[in-house]
Amino acid sequence: MNATEPIVHVVDDDVSFLTATSRLLLVSGFTVKTFLSASEFLAQCDSNARGCVVADLQMPGLNGLDLQSALALTRNPLPLLFLTGHGDIASTVRAMRGGAEDFLEKRAPKEELLDAVRRALARDGHERQARARRSELEERFGALTGREFEVLSHVLRGRLNKQIAGDLGINERTVKLHRTAIMMKLGVGSVAALTRLSQEAGVLTSAAPTFPKGK
Repeated sequence: MNATEPIVHVVDDDVSFLTATSRLLLVSGFTVKTFLSASEFLAQCDSNARGCVVADLQMPGLNGLDLQSALALTRNPLPLLFLTGHGDIASTVRAMRGGAEDFLEKRAPKEELLDAVRRALARDGHERQARARRSELEERFGALTGREFEVLSHVLRGRLNKQIAGDLGINERTVKLHRTAIMMKLGVGSVAALTRLSQEAGVLTSAAPTFPKGK
């Protein structure tokens, strides 16, 4: 099995249904791992695993909704879709509000399940890219010193070097040096690019600098 290959993790305490579902997914070209309980899945799933989770709603111990809540707290919240023979409106609403990809009856046509799995795997890819990008931005902005971040906040408000120097009580040349360092650390070459990157990182939405800490 390729370590980077997405895996469909099927979680169900019904052995016969677990076997049938995994066979359907396997013959449809998916890589599959099976688990007889939510606890078993949480204990064994690779924290960096790519893929999605197909889970029964009603299971002994941790049920499907408990599993959904536990997944949401991890660093790798794999997309989850539910299969159930005991659906109700309250559970459906809670599952979808919790971000479930889909909520299907176990008697649903197989194409509905396969389509839902494909969507979940595509979603995992998109969300994984977004998390990686966010991590990259945090690392880049986190490299700024406290003073550099302070200068950055003024630059983003359109302040000129002379104005920033007056606001901060420092030399204008020092402001220029800080701006150069900011551009180099963030890998941008213009104020416009700096503004776009800061907006993407959420810096422009902050009323005041919120990081880096301890610098």
